[in-house]
Amino acid sequence: MKKVYFASDQHFGAPTPELSLPREQKFVAWLDKVKEDAEAIFLLGDLFDFWFEYKTVVPKGFVRVLGKMAEIRDSGIPIYFFVGNHDLWMNDYFQTELNIPVYHDNKEFTFNGKTFLIGHGDGKGPGDKGYKRMKKVFTNPFSKWLFRWLHPDVGVSLAQYLSVKNKLISGDEDVKFLGEENEWLVLYAKRKLETKHYNYFIFGHRHLPMIIPVGEDSNYVNLGDWIGYFTYGVFDGETFELQKFES
Repeated sequence: MKKVYFASDQHFGAPTPELSLPREQKFVAWLDKVKEDAEAIFLLGDLFDFWFEYKTVVPKGFVRVLGKMAEIRDSGIPIYFFVGNHDLWMNDYFQTELNIPVYHDNKEFTFNGKTFLIGHGDGKGPGDKGYKRMKKVFTNPFSKWLFRWLHPDVGVSLAQYLSVKNKLISGDEDVKFLGEENEWLVLYAKRKLETKHYNYFIFGHRHLPMIIPVGEDSNYVNLGDWIGYFTYGVFDGETFELQKFES
């Protein structure tokens, strides 16, 4: 089979569009590379540092990234997108404009007989309590309705400022490795294994590249990010690896 690729946490637009641009160009170069042998591409959330879809307006910018995704999808390569905590206000723009399905929670996939549970990872497991409280506010229909009444110039600017400045809102209060016994996504994976076996749990959100065994022939994977690590996952049909993209 061809290869399946995974990437997460690009946070394009942060801390400013100007400083984000080199990372966007690097990510586009990565997409150009992996499309040569990709069976599918999974993007596991926080592609943007903020994203909100009004009924007739989407945030300005990111043309290079969106254009490259459209090109790859039009070529017949599937792309799957999972919303993160920074772009959780997605509606149907990706589906209608790019033909890319968007998932708001974990989803199971099978490749070459190997089972994957895939998602962004926010709000899962016993930790991340500050973000869990904020997510209930963010995803409340009334909160979204109120925000939509802000003019985009005001609403987007305010949200971008808070996204960069407020670590409670962003959900990344601590990006240090907590130890296997305290990593809440590791604990989440082990709990899921009590009811069903998965070969791989693939998540983002933690911004730390790691592969940790959680059971017999079962591994938890965090993809890292495209801010400091520029790491991604690749499954060749037999094994899964984390690799770093050097442009």
